[in-house]
Amino acid sequence: MLRKSPQNHLPGLAVLIGGLAVMAGSALWLALTVGGEIRYTADHTGTRPMWHIWIPALAGLMLTRLMPSPPRRARLPVTRELRLQAGVLLASGVLFAAALRMLADNGFAPEPAHTVLKLVLLLAVPVLLFRLIRVREPARGRGGGWTRFGPVVPVAVWLVLSSVGPFARPSGDSAWTDGLSPAALLLTMIVVFALNALLEEAFYRRWLQTRWEHIIGRRPAIVLASLPFAAWRIGIHGTGDLLTGLATVVVHQGVQGLFLGYLWSRYRLMWPILTVHGAINAAPTLLGLLTAL
Repeated sequence: MLRKSPQNHLPGLAVLIGGLAVMAGSALWLALTVGGEIRYTADHTGTRPMWHIWIPALAGLMLTRLMPSPPRRARLPVTRELRLQAGVLLASGVLFAAALRMLADNGFAPEPAHTVLKLVLLLAVPVLLFRLIRVREPARGRGGGWTRFGPVVPVAVWLVLSSVGPFARPSGDSAWTDGLSPAALLLTMIVVFALNALLEEAFYRRWLQTRWEHIIGRRPAIVLASLPFAAWRIGIHGTGDLLTGLATVVVHQGVQGLFLGYLWSRYRLMWPILTVHGAINAAPTLLGLLTAL
């Protein structure tokens, strides 16, 4: 077992306080300017109260905290290689968000720019980085019994709250699937899952968040990874106003990122975060599939 290296807690504390302040400030701005109603999908301009998105995420966060989890893995020594990996990954995530916004401002269509940039910056850059600079991560202790199934409860509760009842995502936002056959819709879901849920969770949680956890701590790293995870969506969820668009994605995908990040930090399992992220992306497509059937 690796010993914990001496840590300077000030950078992590600054990131934690600053990141949460950005989220709180974004919520306050939206409450004062648009009454807390935010655009929740790139498919249309419909809105819903921002707290309807928070309730399932916050419930999932609290339940994740209460469930048993495997022992934490020791922190890696903060070496030059670790810092370099973490810095390049963060820069790549920020560049992805900035490039999408710049293309949107200049009238470029979201596709194929979104997919090309994602494959380059969130996949090709990390793969090349890991081949050039290697950092060995200590093994995580395995928990027995119930700890292996701890994520089931928060994920299930989030799914229920997000699917039925007053906090469920509104139906009727799958018009773009009209005319597609069930087979085409199913193929679309598979592609969307691979490019969005799988690739994004690998980049923002498994790669980016994990490395920053060793440098600034678990909670600051969760907040840090959640911000670029949310920010890139301003290119497709934007309302035309930069400040309002940025605030919208921070209180929407940023809060969901906190839940996803905490799940990953506690359990280091991909299936819980892929289930949640996949359900978020699949909701409109699944409605179209069920309608077609």
